[in-house]
Amino acid sequence: MGNTESVVVQKRLARFRPEERPVVEGVFDRLLGGAGGPAGKTVTLEMLQSSVGSVAPDSMVRRIYRCLSSIDAGLAAPTAKSHQSGVCREQLVVFLADTLRGTAEERAPLVMSMSSQQASGAAATCQEVVEFLQDLVSAVVQILVHRGRLQGWKPDRMSDVSEGVKLLAEQMCSELKPSDQGSCDVSCLEDWIFRVQQVSVYLEMLVAEGLDVTLSGRPTPTLLPPCRETPWKDLRSLLDLPTLMFVAPQLPDSYSAPWRLVFSTRLHGESFTRMVGGLTKRGPTLLLIKDTKGHVFGGFASHGWEVKPQFQGDSRCFLFTVFPQLRVFTATGYNQHFMYLNQNQQTMPNGLGMGGQHGYFGLWLDCDFGHGHSRARPKCTTYGSPQLSGDEDFTIDSMEVWAVGKPPEPEEGDDGEGGKRSILDVDPEVQAMMEMAGKTLHSQGLREPEEDQEQ
Repeated sequence: MGNTESVVVQKRLARFRPEERPVVEGVFDRLLGGAGGPAGKTVTLEMLQSSVGSVAPDSMVRRIYRCLSSIDAGLAAPTAKSHQSGVCREQLVVFLADTLRGTAEERAPLVMSMSSQQASGAAATCQEVVEFLQDLVSAVVQILVHRGRLQGWKPDRMSDVSEGVKLLAEQMCSELKPSDQGSCDVSCLEDWIFRVQQVSVYLEMLVAEGLDVTLSGRPTPTLLPPCRETPWKDLRSLLDLPTLMFVAPQLPDSYSAPWRLVFSTRLHGESFTRMVGGLTKRGPTLLLIKDTKGHVFGGFASHGWEVKPQFQGDSRCFLFTVFPQLRVFTATGYNQHFMYLNQNQQTMPNGLGMGGQHGYFGLWLDCDFGHGHSRARPKCTTYGSPQLSGDEDFTIDSMEVWAVGKPPEPEEGDDGEGGKRSILDVDPEVQAMMEMAGKTLHSQGLREPEEDQEQ
């Protein structure tokens, strides 16, 4: 295998455990032999494509090669020198060490080299960083799909991945703090990589998978929450894989239970009562709405929903948008109006709301289900969110509710044996049918005072 003479390279190798170092150094020899050509002293683009090309678009492979071939193994950073005919062992070792075990300071020049199209090594533009991120996210999605790490999700029954890739790349790039001229130098990228952990996670995953580097004590990150009990055959979900990769980490760390679809207009029809039956007694839930203007948005409820004329929930709740931008809006601390759900009351608003106040919610769904509003002038007081929907008063195109946390323990009498629950509670479909038939559900209103006394 040969020993590397560069002191810098030896220091890079020292970051790895003794049993890991042969794996790292062995990547070079494997690339030389993996292309089927004669053994040589440098790795060519074609050799790199034969390995990384299986999990990344060709444009991303070329970015990696450009970065590799510009590394000065003595300085351990990409330089402005002209590219040589191939990549030597030292360059590859430095690249592996900095992407897999490096700091933000060491990764920033690599990201700069992979983003900038300037041969001189000039600062990258924000647009160039966005394009680099699109290639990086595409590669990660490709790894999840082709390496069987979908956790039960079905991309062919979900929204467009390519659109999700663009949205996630734009969201990650929105955290950049470029210069007044709009350029991103190494110090700008270093600050960004330090704050936006996804950049390092995705880059590590691409390099480890693409170059087949398995390191002890470094499990492959799980980027998607598990999904269970979902009727994919009849579903076309509003979610896509990049959106999941962004939204799932926003949930509290303790919420690691499999996601379960509990309501969908595509499966269950447009019924507010059916939706209420799907989301109550389910624990934490994620609501996702698409309006007729094409905007996609929603909210995370940290607690199980209860039908009552008071606000509920806590500061872990948040609102978010998916399209036209991917953003999350967390609690401001201004008030406690996190969640609201009421039905069949004459004196209080009937519907589902998150943030703001009665008649002026950050997200509101009327009890007639087809309509809602998102009012923020200029922002929702509870979450600091702007208007989420295309129009302030919107019409629902489709909606989904996902249970995302551990279901609550059954209450006494919930098994239907000896309890005093109404048939309307036991079977929400019966309630929905009665509503459709024009029956007034007087018992709903009568039960509210009793529930309030328990609070």
